[in-house]
This record gives sequence, C-alpha cells and structure tokens, in this order.
Amino acid sequence: MKIEVNGVSKTYKGTKALDHVSFTLPEPKIYGLLGRNGAGKTTFMEILSGHILATEGEILIDGENPFDNQRLTESICLITEGNNFKKDLKVKHVLNIYAYFYPTWDQELADELIKEYKLNLNAKIKALSKGMSSALGIIVGMASKAPITIFDEPYIGLDAAARKKFYDILLEEYEAEKRTIIFSTHLIDEVSLMFEEVLILQDGRLALQEETDTLRDHAYAVSGPTADVEQFVMGKEVIQSKQLAGMMTAYVYGNVQQAKSAGLTVEGLPIQELMIYLTEKKGA
Repeated sequence: MKIEVNGVSKTYKGTKALDHVSFTLPEPKIYGLLGRNGAGKTTFMEILSGHILATEGEILIDGENPFDNQRLTESICLITEGNNFKKDLKVKHVLNIYAYFYPTWDQELADELIKEYKLNLNAKIKALSKGMSSALGIIVGMASKAPITIFDEPYIGLDAAARKKFYDILLEEYEAEKRTIIFSTHLIDEVSLMFEEVLILQDGRLALQEETDTLRDHAYAVSGPTADVEQFVMGKEVIQSKQLAGMMTAYVYGNVQQAKSAGLTVEGLPIQELMIYLTEKKGA
C-alpha cells in the first residue's frame, strides 16, 4: 500500500507537533521512524492510523484518507508502548476482538506467540506486568498481518532475550510475507540492522529520509589534525564537528572513499549517532 504524506501539520493549543511534513513510502519495507522525544513521531503515526485528523495537509493510503475509513483501518495496526487495550478485558477477549476486526488475522501465529511469551489467556489486562502487556501488543501487531503495521516503542518491560525473539519473529514473518512495517524506537542500535529505510523527524519536520545502505556508505566520522580535517571538509556536508588539542573530528555525509584517500582516520557512523548529531545540528 502506497503512503503519501502531503504537507501534513498538526497543531495542539498553538504548538505545532508536525510542521508541513511531506514524503512518500511507496512500497512494503521495514522503515525506521526516528527522532527525539517531542519530534512528532507519535502524532504522525496516529494520523496515519486514522485516529486523528491533520490540521493541514493529508495522508493518503492508496489515494484515500484513513480517517473514518473502515476499509483502510482494517489494513492498519498501530501498537504503542502502552494503553493499547481496555483494562477490564481478559487477554483472550482482546485477541478475539482483534481476530474479528482484522481480515488478515493469523490465529496460528497468535497461538505460537502466546506460547512463546507464556501469556495467560485468562488474565485481565490491568493485572498484566509491563512486559506481559508489551508481549500482548507484539502478538496483536504480528498476528494482525495488517498490510501497514506500526510499532511505537512496543517492548517496554521486555528483557533483552524477549526483545531479540521479537526481532527474529518480525524478520521471519516479514520475509515470508512482505508488508509495510514502521518501527519507532529509542533502542536504535538494537534494531537498525532491520531497517531498510530511515526517516528522522526533528521538531515536527522531516530532517532526513534515506535508505539505510546509503546511510552506512555515506555517513562517517573523519579525524585528524585540525588543519587537515578543515581542508578536507571544505565544501562538504558536515553534520557536526568538534576540536580538542589540535585535533578535529567531523561527522560528514558524503563519499567515504574520499576521506580514506586523504589519509585521515575514518570510522562508520552508526544510525543512532547519526540521528543524535543530525538532531543537534541547528537548523537541520
């Protein structure tokens, strides 16, 4: 399903959570939606899911607005870090409701994940630990098989082993049946290898959209004597730089081979660090 974001803004009490954001997600991929707290990520995901309307602009999915559109909302599953389900329901009731709502629901996968996470079907939502509540969200998101599946910090309370299992299952299911997966997280180092494309929001605006392979090939840190580094970065896109005791490190977006040929120290820039430096850059 093609997602088109056209000049989307959202204002809350005079404050813009999103500010004229435009981009296109043309095909099923695993997208990383990154940014600091307050960057506008959750607001964007709620508009995409049809939960709220944009103040200006629109999001179109296959040419249609998802708000109050049952055909589309049956194709979108948003799992957030909490409060996904009514507290007085039992786990089995939640699963029955979602199985009824999503025409693509995979009960066999749901049963498999229930066993994997040792989830008590008779437990009430309000009695679940944070980890078990997150596990339920992951089960619903994965088993929905929704063509657009959105995970917003879905694993609060899960330990490292349980998170790794989630990543493995997500990749396995994605390879078996492609769908658009939008993943918003602060644990970027854990999941960045899954991302096929990265979008970074800063202060409600789109700071970057790029394929991850391109980012890995073009984002790097170059270090050496200040004069040499300054000469090398002249005319290049510098994300940030710092100097200490006659030495300089610059975080650059460009041709990494040029840096290596210049005889400077070159290191790849992990996506998490790129996001931090990019969102620190004034006017990025």
